[in-house]
Amino acid sequence: MAHEQLDAGASIERRTIEVIPDAERHGTPVNQFTLWFGANMQITAIVDGALAVVFGADALWAIVGLLIGNILGGVVMALHSAQGPRLGLPQMISSRAQFGVFGAVLPLLLVIVMYLGFAATGTVLAGQAVNKILHIDNATVGILVFGALTAVVAVTGYRLIHVVGRIATVVGVVGFSYLAVRLFTEYDVSSYVGVKPFEMATFVLAISLGAGWQLTFGPYVADYSRYLPRSTSDRTTFLATFAGTVLGSQWSMTFGALVAAVAGKAFLGNQVGFIGDLAGPAVLALLIYLVIVVGKLTVNCLNAYGGFMSILTSVTAFNGQSRTTPFARAAYIVGFTAVSMLVAIGASADFLGNFKNFVLTLLMVFTPWSAINLIDYYLISRERIDIPALYDPDGRYGRWNSTALACYTLGVLAQIPFLAQQLYTGPVTEMLGADISWIVGIVFTAAIYYPLARRTSNPPDRMIYPTGTVHTAAQV
Repeated sequence: MAHEQLDAGASIERRTIEVIPDAERHGTPVNQFTLWFGANMQITAIVDGALAVVFGADALWAIVGLLIGNILGGVVMALHSAQGPRLGLPQMISSRAQFGVFGAVLPLLLVIVMYLGFAATGTVLAGQAVNKILHIDNATVGILVFGALTAVVAVTGYRLIHVVGRIATVVGVVGFSYLAVRLFTEYDVSSYVGVKPFEMATFVLAISLGAGWQLTFGPYVADYSRYLPRSTSDRTTFLATFAGTVLGSQWSMTFGALVAAVAGKAFLGNQVGFIGDLAGPAVLALLIYLVIVVGKLTVNCLNAYGGFMSILTSVTAFNGQSRTTPFARAAYIVGFTAVSMLVAIGASADFLGNFKNFVLTLLMVFTPWSAINLIDYYLISRERIDIPALYDPDGRYGRWNSTALACYTLGVLAQIPFLAQQLYTGPVTEMLGADISWIVGIVFTAAIYYPLARRTSNPPDRMIYPTGTVHTAAQV
């Protein structure tokens, strides 16, 4: 069975942004659990959890806040995933139903920047682990080796990415469990937890870090559920994705919060090196570095694959195509990966501070997009999409949807008074002492978009698929 899975994973994916025909659908929702669990059992999630403590929260309250954030953000993220089986489309193609064929390019450009940012920051950490394995001091070598691995898996595509996710789940559970035992063995962890008083500002920051981590998966999560059989229930897909992403991320972030609490500067100055030292003997440290590389490979492939999808979705909005050649597909992925490696090589030394601001800034631009996409799909269109029209600027959804674009812009602007960024702190944040901009982004955008969309939207009375993609009929 394992051999058959590897054979299947080794075949290069042919599909890109077109609908996945019923005859090519495969897999079960369990695949969503292992993919997202494995994608979150990784070093960057540890760093994300550590940030809550680094910026002032007690480890206990940081863990509670991260859990609340992961649950809230995980609900939104899993609702996007549940769209995949029914639509059979990449996530950002489906957003043309809300923003228009050309209009969807606006949030897409921001999505591409997000993928580059996460790919670059992840490559920095994974490159450090590669260097430890190879006993090389040159940071560029590790980045190049890891980038090459990412490109190979992402070019191969969907099946191999899921195989890597299953591997990451197993090695992540084993590796992180061992590290947790080592942490409690080497340090008196209990003496570092519950020692600081509760502070609302740092508690809300922890919630925002957890929620932001989950919400940034939203623009590509359905890319990895779109091959599931169309009969797969929304509920099952939602629960499998939600459980995988929340459990995996909370496990990693809890570990990160505890490590930051007990280790302080020893962790801040060298995150990967500290984890390797915690592992103990050289052989075990080597295995832990491999765990780091496998975990980062999973999520970095998601970033490269999603970045390719987003670039192709943007380009095809204007050239009218719905698919591309295998060579062009590979070129997009390799080019994206190369740019992310260049960014990683030139990354700032202030990694933790920049990463926190990067994640929280992404919240500002993606919460309005998520609100519009989910409200339209579940409450306005009620899961009825004219899929052929998503590729036709003169079709049902048009070139630009002014209602969605205006609500999106207002949703971003409404968050400015609530921001707490390195370069700017909003007046409301100064009074509250906490950044709640992402909550404002979701609630405000939903409140203005829903009544306007009910008046202006023109959803079909049933789901419309391209001819030949379903076994029974073109319309369901």
